[in-house]
Parts: sequence; C-alpha cells; structure tokens
Amino acid sequence: MTRVAAIDCGTNSIRLLVADVDIAAGMLVDLDRRMEVVRLGQGVDRTGRIAPEAMARTLDAARRYAAICADLNVQAIRFVATSASRDAQNRDEFVTGVREALGVEPEVIGGVEEASLSFRGATGVLGRPGPYLVIDLGGGSTEVVLGESTPDAAYSMDVGCVRITERHLRTDPPTAEQVEAAVADVHAALDVALAQVPVGRTRTLVGVAGSVTTVTAHALGLDRYRPDRIDGATLTVDQVVAACDDLIARDRESRSALGFMHPGRVDVIAAGALVWREVVLRVQREVAAAGGELTEVITSEHDILDGIAWSVAERA
Repeated sequence: MTRVAAIDCGTNSIRLLVADVDIAAGMLVDLDRRMEVVRLGQGVDRTGRIAPEAMARTLDAARRYAAICADLNVQAIRFVATSASRDAQNRDEFVTGVREALGVEPEVIGGVEEASLSFRGATGVLGRPGPYLVIDLGGGSTEVVLGESTPDAAYSMDVGCVRITERHLRTDPPTAEQVEAAVADVHAALDVALAQVPVGRTRTLVGVAGSVTTVTAHALGLDRYRPDRIDGATLTVDQVVAACDDLIARDRESRSALGFMHPGRVDVIAAGALVWREVVLRVQREVAAAGGELTEVITSEHDILDGIAWSVAERA
C-alpha cells in the first residue's frame, strides 16, 4: 500500500486527493478529498497570461495542500496542471511557484494525457458495458475519450465553463443571442472532436467534473451537495437536458440559492450546463446514426484526480 497525493489544477478549481493505493489489489482508499475554486484561468482566453491575483490564489491553495500532505505522511505527490496552464505565456512563473510550495515538479500535461487520466479514474469502478465515452468538462477545456479498458481515441476541446462564460455569456441571465453564439462555438468544437473520436460506438456515456456533478445534483433535486447520491447517478437524456435548460435560464441570485451550488460555480454553471447539454445531445444523435440507442447518462465523482493517484502509485 502506497500513500499518495494527487493534485489537479484546472482552469476553475484546484483539487487534492490523498489516498492509500494498492496496485496489486486494484484498491484505492480515500483519506482526504477536497476542492477550492481559485479561477486560475481568469482572463487567460483573452490575455494569454495568468493574472497575478489568480496565480496568488492558486499558490496559496498549493501551500495549504502541502501542509495536509505533510500531516498525512504522504509518500509521493503528483501535481498536474491542465488547460489554463497549457495556454498561458507566463506558465514558467507558475511552475516555479508550485515547485517552491510543494517541493515537486508540477507537470503541465497535454489534452490527450488529461483525457487518458480522466478515463482511467472514471471507468475504474463502473459495472456497465463498454465502449465507454468519458466526458471531462472543465473550466478551460473538455476532454472526449472513448475506449474499453484503455482509451482508443481521445480529443481535448478548447471549450469549458470558464472559457465559454468569458467568450459569450456576459449578462445575467444570458441573452438568447449569447446562448446561440455559445452553442455555435460548442458545435464547431464538437465537429472537430468527433472527427477524431468515433462516439457512435458509445454504449455507456460518463460525465465527470464539477459542471456535470452540479447539473446532476440539480436533476436529482438535492437540497445540498451529496457525493454519495451523485456518484454513479443514472439520468435519462431528457432529465439532463431539462436540468441544463433550467440552469442556463436562471439568474445569479436564483442559482446562488440552490443548496448544492458551490459559490465558485455560480457565475460559470450556465456555460457548463450549456456545454454538457450540447455534448449529450450530439452523442445521442451520433449513436442513433450508427444504429444504436443512448437513453441514459452516468455521472461519476471519480475522475482525473483518481487517475492521477493511480499513476503516482505506479511510479512509486
């Protein structure tokens, strides 16, 4: 058994998982799993740089995570940074700050590796038939990965809840014109992604990450965020679409009043819901065109964080 720490630093949030992992037994036991919304990707799509205040928020969180790892006697740490760090001109400054905070070299990974790690984390505990299509809907990018026991095809789209909000959804609530422009943006990205990933083969569609789990909490009518209810939840496509439509139409005050809503997601969940709605509907159409049927969507609380933890244990 190896005690590891996995840190996933995305465009909107930074997350930590400390776990005991037994590779031989295929067992991963959570000791600490937490998330902070730091909005590292604030303005990156427009400026090409990580804003000083966003970098400061993220490095503060990294130092807090370092203290937790020390308290729990972690043997190995892997810090993975994704979309916002990939795109930023000043990412070397960020890498240096993380190295000083944690004592490990942060890894700014590409979209294909991000997709592979998400796939491993999400499918490790599924008792459903493959091929699996895993959608990891983040702040700056959305990973699309198809496979059985391992990924067969993967693509990373430059659309996510933060990026789409900053590009298009500027009013509260967004106007019909803004929603239309955002949908066109997502469709264009899907056209490129689906030329690389044959999603028509999908038998089980799995969604991961905060936008998806928040939509699921809404569809389930939860009065607070309940990971035990959300993980493994099976929703019909109609339920997903209805929950997404409702979140897109709400204003900030109404979204804030939802008991399951994290404060850091209030201003970006409309875009997250929009992306998730369009992905689900497009995949359903592609499966139908291939002669199959997709009526349900699975939500998983297990995602790239779990995939990183497995990878740390293998290295150790």
